[in-house]
Amino acid sequence: MVDMDYAEWEETVLPQIKREVSWQFFGYRKAMFLYKLCWQNCEEFRKKALGRAVAEQLIRSVGSISANIEEGYGRGFGKKRAYFLRVAVGSARESKGWTIVPDLFYLSIC
Repeated sequence: MVDMDYAEWEETVLPQIKREVSWQFFGYRKAMFLYKLCWQNCEEFRKKALGRAVAEQLIRSVGSISANIEEGYGRGFGKKRAYFLRVAVGSARESKGWTIVPDLFYLSIC
C-alpha cells in the first residue's frame, strides 16, 4: 500500500474529472479521496470471511458518498440536488458506523 496524502492524490486526478462541476464542491473531492483510502485500508479485512463482508459493505457505503454527490450535481439545482446530497450525508454516516465494526471484530479475536 502506498501512503498518499490528499494534496498528492489531488495531483493524480485526471483533468477531465477536475473540469466537472461537482469537482468544485470540496466535499466531493474529499469523498473521492476517502474512497481511494477505503479500498487500501480494507485489504487486510478482506482476508477473513467476516472481515470481507464488513469491508465490502464499507466500500459500497463510502463509494456511495461521491456517487450521490455526482448524481445530485447531474440533476441540476433545487430539490433533486438537495435530495442526493442528503443521501450522500446518509452514506457518510453509514460509513462511519461500518468503520467501527472492523475494530470491534479484531478486538474480539485478539
